[in-house]
Amino acid sequence: MHVKNKPQPLFTSPKQILQDVLLISIGSILCATAINGILIRQNFVTGGVTGISLVVHKFLPWLHLGWIYLLLNIPLFALAWMAVGRRFFVYSVFGALSLTLAIASVHVTINLDDKMLNALLAGLILGAGAGMCLRSAGSQGGTDILSVMLLQRFSISIGNTILGVNAIVILLVSIFYSIEAVLYTLIVLFVGAKVINLVVTGLSQRKAVFIISSQWEKISQEILKDIRRGVTIIKGEGGYARNEEHILYAVVPLTEIGQLKRLVQEIDPDAFVVINDTLEVVNYRIGNQPHW
Repeated sequence: MHVKNKPQPLFTSPKQILQDVLLISIGSILCATAINGILIRQNFVTGGVTGISLVVHKFLPWLHLGWIYLLLNIPLFALAWMAVGRRFFVYSVFGALSLTLAIASVHVTINLDDKMLNALLAGLILGAGAGMCLRSAGSQGGTDILSVMLLQRFSISIGNTILGVNAIVILLVSIFYSIEAVLYTLIVLFVGAKVINLVVTGLSQRKAVFIISSQWEKISQEILKDIRRGVTIIKGEGGYARNEEHILYAVVPLTEIGQLKRLVQEIDPDAFVVINDTLEVVNYRIGNQPHW
């Protein structure tokens, strides 16, 4: 019998709702600070829907930037509803409205003499703001919606999607700005993408660990007991001596890697250990991606 998937619940606990609203609101204020305080003043461009909005605003200054951004987001909201879920759609609408109001009301003057420092600071603030919104159950709309959709469907990291889309937008709008402004904008985008990845993943990043040791039984028991992480035992064979090997595979948080290495070193100093980065981990115990 075919069982239909249950629709995504709109709301969870009141505490979670408050946390998501605060993250989106603070993130919108940070983004508006960078847009009004640096990007517009320095004649920089940014990517995505915000960048297109800035270009339109340059030629139609009587039309408020925030409303341009909101109007351009309407077709993307349809994607959010169909491809991600109802909760993400609702929070993304709230995020776009929040950013629109923040752009209209937050006017902070940031005066730095060096344009390079302006570009670096703008990237830091934008990345932190957008990352905080993506840590919630929604986004600010725009490229964020496409990023979440690609992450869920193809496991492409959020920062890489934003950086790629923004680079394309910059090429399209570069004819309206000076080459110098576009180059500084690329710095803003690069720094922003890196900060977004850091904020979204942060210390919750997971590492995949492979351990080959003659003391594999003791090491696996200590990982289960001391670190309290699951271990998978993979049977293998040495390529040279053709002797049977037992490979331990575990996924642990970044903050526990040092403890794991010390544990293995104490049991078997000759153990062969490989530690790899993970793009995302989905599991109820050790998953590290927001539940959009």
